Amino acid sequence: MNRTSLVGVDELAASLADPRLRIVDARFALTDPSAGRAGYLQSHLPGAVYADLNEDLSDLAKTGQGRHPLPDDGAFARRLGEWSITPAHQVVVYDAGDGSMAAARLWWMLKLLGHDRVAVLDGGLAAWRAQGLAETAELPRLPAAPAYPSRFNGRLIADADEVQARLDEDSGWLFDARASERFRGEVEPIDPVAGHVPGAVNRPYAQNLREGRFKPADELRTELSALLAHRQPADTVLMCGSGVTACHLLLAFEHAGLHDARVYAGSWSEWISDPSRPVARGD
Repeated sequence: MNRTSLVGVDELAASLADPRLRIVDARFALTDPSAGRAGYLQSHLPGAVYADLNEDLSDLAKTGQGRHPLPDDGAFARRLGEWSITPAHQVVVYDAGDGSMAAARLWWMLKLLGHDRVAVLDGGLAAWRAQGLAETAELPRLPAAPAYPSRFNGRLIADADEVQARLDEDSGWLFDARASERFRGEVEPIDPVAGHVPGAVNRPYAQNLREGRFKPADELRTELSALLAHRQPADTVLMCGSGVTACHLLLAFEHAGLHDARVYAGSWSEWISDPSRPVARGD
C-alpha cells in the first residue's frame, strides 16, 4: 500500500497482515470526550492503536491558541514512537465515520512531520462495519520505536497574525469549514462568540461528502477550483472552530489534487480569544 490521502475499505482489509502497516483509531465526540476510547476498548480494527483528540492530538494546557492547540512536536513524536510508527510505515487513520472527528487531524499532523504515507479510511468504521469485516477487543502488542525523527514544518501552519495581516485582500483565500449556521453567526453551540473572520468563504466540510464518503476526486476538484477562482491552493488558508474539521477540508483539497493549502491551527476559537480582532456575521 502506498496511500497519501484516502484508502478504501477493501484495500485496507487486504493489507492487514502487512508488517509495514500501522492503523490508528481516532474516534472522538465533542459532546462526550470519553466515548471514543470507550468504543475503541469495546471493539476496533485488528492491530489498531487509539489516538485521543484531547490527550494525544492537542495540548489543552496551552492558552490563547484555541480549543485544540497543537501539542509540541517533540511530545507528538514520542507518542508516535509509543505507537510503533516510524518513517518506514504506511499509516491508516480512521474514526467513527467521515474522518472529521478526528482522523483527518492526525493525518494532517503526520503530514506536518513530513510523513507522506498516511491515509484516512474513507467512510471510517461505519464503512468497515457495513461490509461485516473483522473487529477485535484485543489490544495490539507492537514494539515501541524511538521518537519520530522529525519536527513540524511551521510553513504549513497559518496563525492569527497572518490572517490579521491579510484581511484587506480580496475574498477567496480564507475558507471556513464550519456549518453554515455557525459561520453566519445564527447559532454558536461551542464557542463564546458567534460569526466568522471578515472576508472568509464558507465551505462546510460536509459538502465534501456523499453518504459518508468523500466525493470523487474530479467532482471535488471542480467544486473547489470554482471557489479558488484565480488563486493557487498554496495561497489559501483553511480554518474551522478549533483546527480539526479544517483538516477534513484540507484532505478534500489533497484528494482533489489541489495541493499545499494550509491550516489555521487555532481557527475561530483562537481568533475570538482577542476581542480586538474583528468579527463578521451573515453571509
